[in-house]
Amino acid sequence: MATYVNNLRLKEIATGDESGTWGTSTNTNLELIGEALGVGTEAITTNADTHTTTVADGSSDEGRAFYLKYTGTLDSACTITIGPNTMKRVQIIENATSGSQNIIISQGSGANVTIAPGKVAVVQLDGAGSGAAVLDALTDLAVTDSLSINGTTLTIGDATAEDTKIVFDGNAQDFYVGLDDSADDLVIGLGSTVGTTPAISVDEDQFVTMPKKVTASTSANISQVAITSSSNAVAWDARAAANAYHVTTENTTFSAPSNAVEGAIISVEIAQGGTARTIAWNTVFEFAASTAPTITATANKTDILSFRYNGSVWQEIGRVQNLAQT
Repeated sequence: MATYVNNLRLKEIATGDESGTWGTSTNTNLELIGEALGVGTEAITTNADTHTTTVADGSSDEGRAFYLKYTGTLDSACTITIGPNTMKRVQIIENATSGSQNIIISQGSGANVTIAPGKVAVVQLDGAGSGAAVLDALTDLAVTDSLSINGTTLTIGDATAEDTKIVFDGNAQDFYVGLDDSADDLVIGLGSTVGTTPAISVDEDQFVTMPKKVTASTSANISQVAITSSSNAVAWDARAAANAYHVTTENTTFSAPSNAVEGAIISVEIAQGGTARTIAWNTVFEFAASTAPTITATANKTDILSFRYNGSVWQEIGRVQNLAQT
């Protein structure tokens, strides 16, 4: 009696069976082997939450294909169970369904693999019976030589709350480029663990932190940022506008700068417009002899002041006044 216990569900003719017709069964098996090396497409019932692919014994079946594409329209994730659960093999599976839903590849009560819409996974069916598991065959993949990616996007991570990184494994020293997910920072650092010995950190506001010294071989430029007066007050963000300029439009007071960090240096150019305005200062600004300067009260003249934050007050470290604007 023939059996089908192999991993491709091919017909295994028993000794002495099919005298004179074994060639037909053998040819069918050869065709099924070709099918197993090809591409198959299987449709899932619309909006189904579960689906079963059972590879047929000794006859053509899309589920036998090495590359198996699932189609159909889903409104929720669909768990696909591939059987028989004793079949051990590797398959490439594509989630070509519409509806923006995951498919979950299973074989038994063991682990499964989730494939996002429009994505492809290489999976291993372990064929362990009722407890069979499906594993991601590319987990811990090692490439021993060059790897080229011809597409335009390389995505690292799956949108879950975890750090992701690329590690450069050097002979004497490792470096990493990674996402510190808890801080929402992009980090370049020393070593292989995200968050340890960071060299450059970029936060979600695109502010950059470098804890060590920075050397510029030619020059460094801090772009000017305009700060304006509203309701007779100027709001000054020390981090976003370290090199600020203010064109007067009304009598105003400079408020205490936000995002003050000890050791920070900021400067402001105060340019009088066609009508001279008065400028006052919050008490967090400390001037020589604790006396605020009188800003040049002449139309179309400029004063420039610089400050350093000592952790408590912004101490004036530079002042030039009564400069022509042209």
